[in-house]
Amino acid sequence: MHVRDIMNRMPVALPSDCPVQLAALRMKGLGVGILAIVDDGRIVGVVTDRDITVLAASANPASNGMLVRDVMSRNPICCLPDHSVKEAAALMGDHQVRRLPVLNRKSHLVGILSVDDIARDVSERLAGETLGEIVEAR
Repeated sequence: MHVRDIMNRMPVALPSDCPVQLAALRMKGLGVGILAIVDDGRIVGVVTDRDITVLAASANPASNGMLVRDVMSRNPICCLPDHSVKEAAALMGDHQVRRLPVLNRKSHLVGILSVDDIARDVSERLAGETLGEIVEAR
């Protein structure tokens, strides 16, 4: 099975100059835990619910005016739609991430693949093994 068969084909993307508060509201409204950050049609990072939670928990008074570029993870690990799900799961485990942006051959965002997608559509066992690698202390 390939990534294209199970990925979320409607990824949410925002520009890097988007306020963090708007990103958080978008996540909440859509029930997603990751947003791709795209400038000039290219992915430049990702911001996760954890990134925003850690920012809020740090109680930084200046966080009210922060932009997603201030908290996003740059140069995210990505996969291609024609990667096998096992290859994508290995990438997740190796880089300890739960979600991967999916890019086409022109490096444009076409989807998001999560461990949840793997568990739901492919194999709970593979998803469990992947999660084990993600949370493993290194």
